[in-house]
Amino acid sequence: MVPLDPRTLDRLAKIIVDIGGPYERKGYELEELLRNAQWEDVPDYDGSPRVPWLREQLEKRRENLAEIERLLCRLCDPVEYDDGEVSANEFREVVNARLEPEGLVVTLVGGRPVVGQAGSDGSAPTFAEPPDLRGRLEKLISDPATVEVLMGRVEETRICFSNGAYRMATIGIGTFIEGLLLSVLLERDDDLRTNGFPDVRQRIPAEKRSGKRVSADFASMELLIDTAFVKDWVQLDATTFAHTVRDFRNFIHPRKELAEQPRFDGDTVMLCWGPVQALLNDLEHSLPPV
Repeated sequence: MVPLDPRTLDRLAKIIVDIGGPYERKGYELEELLRNAQWEDVPDYDGSPRVPWLREQLEKRRENLAEIERLLCRLCDPVEYDDGEVSANEFREVVNARLEPEGLVVTLVGGRPVVGQAGSDGSAPTFAEPPDLRGRLEKLISDPATVEVLMGRVEETRICFSNGAYRMATIGIGTFIEGLLLSVLLERDDDLRTNGFPDVRQRIPAEKRSGKRVSADFASMELLIDTAFVKDWVQLDATTFAHTVRDFRNFIHPRKELAEQPRFDGDTVMLCWGPVQALLNDLEHSLPPV
């Protein structure tokens, strides 16, 4: 994603305010929208005409791709609207019409809104590495060494993708998700850090789960994903799609690859970035910055 054209920002400001329309937002509601999109230092609405006021805020953040992306996702998120998916889907169509000249589209990845590149000739959209990934990690994880390790995984994933090593790039994204969730869970939850992880794996009936806790050293990626879901830090749809990436990550084992004969290409890698964006959006919505 690159900075949006000023004309696109103007069109977005008009549909967000929606003067006289069914989704018209008052000044204080515009403030709430920006804050709920996890924007930092949102100014108080000053009583001036709403469309120019919002356009000014968008223009000031034009280079902040992460905040613009989070706003686009929030506009299309069912949690933003009283009737949920009905209004969210209607608004997503309107937003996507304005984003079409930019080659962008807000789509649902595992049920969560994510910004992607519009596919050519009606093909499925593709996704890229989330913008300002280091900055977003630094707001979720307080330990600088952990952030460096995770960004190292990202850098190696970039190298693999650029050189056609799509299998290893996909595996790299999976290990990034695993490291992100482990770090956030241990930093943010004293009980998990001290006593280990209870068995909350959703694919196993509750009565058949182990009653023992698992040390963080042995917590599987499956357990990490489901723990974040049980804690209500990530929503079900994002959780489901994260498990899909987990399955790709497991192709690190040659035996699994020989048994299933998967096909890896550039689209596989770009599709795996989608759930990373969904997870980040959910974590940023659920947790205060460190």
